[in-house]
Amino acid sequence: MEDASPTKWHMAHVSWFFETFILIPFAKDYTLFDPAFGYLFNSYYEAVGPRHARPQRGMLTRPALSRVMEYRAHVDRGMAEFIEFTPAEKLDEALARIELGLNHEQQHQELVLMDIKHMFLCNPLLPAYRDTRPEAGASAAADWTAFLGGVYGIGHDGDGFAFDNEGPRHDVLLQAFRIATRRVTNGEYMAFIDDGGYRHSEFWHMDGWGTVNREGWQAPLYWSRQDGDWRVFTLSGEHDIDPDAPVCHVSFYEASAYAAWAGKRLPLETEWEVAAASILASGGGGGDLAQLAGSDVWEWTASPYTAYPKFETPPGAIGEYNGKFMVSQMVLRGGSFASPLGHIRHTYRNFFYPHQRSAFSGIRLADYG
Repeated sequence: MEDASPTKWHMAHVSWFFETFILIPFAKDYTLFDPAFGYLFNSYYEAVGPRHARPQRGMLTRPALSRVMEYRAHVDRGMAEFIEFTPAEKLDEALARIELGLNHEQQHQELVLMDIKHMFLCNPLLPAYRDTRPEAGASAAADWTAFLGGVYGIGHDGDGFAFDNEGPRHDVLLQAFRIATRRVTNGEYMAFIDDGGYRHSEFWHMDGWGTVNREGWQAPLYWSRQDGDWRVFTLSGEHDIDPDAPVCHVSFYEASAYAAWAGKRLPLETEWEVAAASILASGGGGGDLAQLAGSDVWEWTASPYTAYPKFETPPGAIGEYNGKFMVSQMVLRGGSFASPLGHIRHTYRNFFYPHQRSAFSGIRLADYG
């Protein structure tokens, strides 16, 4: 899969980030570990220079993992020395980049699990990443939480770390709306499949319908039908599908089609944030919408990934972190079981192309009030 990268590439890339954006510009005595690594482990930063093509990362049999670990140790030592011996007034210049680098590495921890899962799916032995799987449990009854129309504040308020795309904070005008108190389950999605959801074009966006037919989609990624029963491949191997668990690994196209079939819609990202902020401020309630920490799946919204009003792309190569991707993608909110806990906040904006479904992505419905 062109979207996936080997684990050792992720491990080298996050160290390359610290080396490229902190050590090289700020640490005068830093020595490059290997000049070739800049080409191998640059992800998408055009201002930094050329790079190895993403679809070919899986062909990088060298450097060996041992060499990558030596590289990580080298960069870690450089960072430790830089932080310890740099005068405070000069260190302040780099602190924002250090914090960004730490959060960037945490993002890649989730990407590693996404990529390992797809790689294991491609193995005929269907190996398991881990031995245990979450225990099945009864799903809460479907219900709705209503919100009045009005002007609401959206975006990060400046308390604690946030990525630049989470701000600036601004006001939005929303119509009255309702949002489901839980995510769509596997059992509910099976009903969509059994009702011919993948065979009826009226539920799909035109591009989505083209993708369904071109790719031959009949179910979410990692699902397979065996002897008339659905099975799912997970990080703990292949299992019977738990009908009460949230459906996972659906694209935006599939999420939107399911919502149309159900007579509902996907929430706007602003509606999702207002609902989450309200429930968190009240100390809970409203079903699992309050349970952002430890959520099972990301939730597709109906919102395109664009810049907030007065958003400014940071100068230089570091400005390519988010701003250059604000086109042709859709926003997901919440978090997944694989998300670092510090990233699960009501202002976080994840984003993927509408056809992508390797992320731990699911569905929450909304409707007008």
